[in-house]
Amino acid sequence: MKIRLVLIGLTAACAPLIPEPPRGGPAHAAQPAAAAAIATAAVQPTPYEDQSFEGWKQGFLARHGGANRAAFERELAGLSPDPSVIRLDGNQPEFSRPVGAYVQNAVSAQRISQGRDRLSSAPVAAEQRYGVPREILVAIWAQESAFGQVQGDHDVIRSLATLAHDGRRRDWAEEQLKEALTIIVEGRAPRSRLKGSWAGAMGQSQFMPDNYRRLAVDGDGDGVVDIWNSPADALMSAANLLDNAGWKRGQGWHYEVTLPRDFDYALAEGERQPWSYWAQRGVVLAPGGTPSTAEQAEGATILLPQGANGPAFLALPNHYIIRRYNNSVAYALAIGMTADGIAGRPGLVAAWPDEAPLSRDQRLGAQRALAAAGFDPGGIDGIVGSGTRRALRGWQQANGLTPDGHLTAALADRLIAEQR
Repeated sequence: MKIRLVLIGLTAACAPLIPEPPRGGPAHAAQPAAAAAIATAAVQPTPYEDQSFEGWKQGFLARHGGANRAAFERELAGLSPDPSVIRLDGNQPEFSRPVGAYVQNAVSAQRISQGRDRLSSAPVAAEQRYGVPREILVAIWAQESAFGQVQGDHDVIRSLATLAHDGRRRDWAEEQLKEALTIIVEGRAPRSRLKGSWAGAMGQSQFMPDNYRRLAVDGDGDGVVDIWNSPADALMSAANLLDNAGWKRGQGWHYEVTLPRDFDYALAEGERQPWSYWAQRGVVLAPGGTPSTAEQAEGATILLPQGANGPAFLALPNHYIIRRYNNSVAYALAIGMTADGIAGRPGLVAAWPDEAPLSRDQRLGAQRALAAAGFDPGGIDGIVGSGTRRALRGWQQANGLTPDGHLTAALADRLIAEQR
């Protein structure tokens, strides 16, 4: 039976990601009154502004303390919110930087070379037991902690308490805080070891507390689960997580494709279809791409990370399994392409467009404008995720534009200007 997973953030070195919240349905659906309510809700004071930290803490203890309340209270004594955590939460590079810039920075020749040198550190047993290729595990290791060198030095308890108090992801953050405190109470790790990213991710594989308790395993056979100091433990645990998420053994994660001039861009990032469906619509594999029989039968999606002018991908199920680590297209592509490089596969044929990054004001403003126009982005949070892209496709279609769902700085400025 598969264990329910909660997303894991990136390491402090690459600005960890809080899981993207569940998004709404198709972008066409918001009625004017509902859209206005969404836009209005976005400017209301947050719990961080109107509730004291002590008040939140007592509420947390009442909700989650149970039999461990006294022990939890001791660990939370003397804590104060960490302002840097709130700042970092609002500036995650996977959603603010152009995907191409993020991927090119992550998938460097140096990183690929370092990954090849470290393949021998990935336990062969991880691939044999869980079916996850070692190059994927090494790519995650590189991206999450620079091969264990940068694991983050934030107090995980303080970081999660800050995020819970802030309220933007309160339920998630409180659950993770409860799990982190339980790690201490159970004696699995001392408080001093619970250092990690601003988002609460820990160790060389950057596991969130709940996944550490449920999925971390002993990879080096010493009888101790130590994802901080043992690469084998960290990588075996990462393989276990991906396997529990549904990793497709023997299959890849994506293929670069070329789209015909008359391609219906509204189909991108939509319902998953077998390869025959996309081939009938003129989608062509880039040179070197040859899906196996099993891959051709899988439901796959067309992804346009930088819109109609950038590279296009056929995303297989394992692409979405990688996103169980971090729910970002940019992150999953960086992992997959780093793994491809480590395995000696060819790089991209198409070039990434050179675009300006989106400011937080532009991202929030575009989401408010979409909501006000009747296209529900699924939340006003400054995170350009799948809900925002769906909403943007609907708005683009309604305005006679190519519905590729790609938010550029210029398009954000236009949306904001039209709302005024």
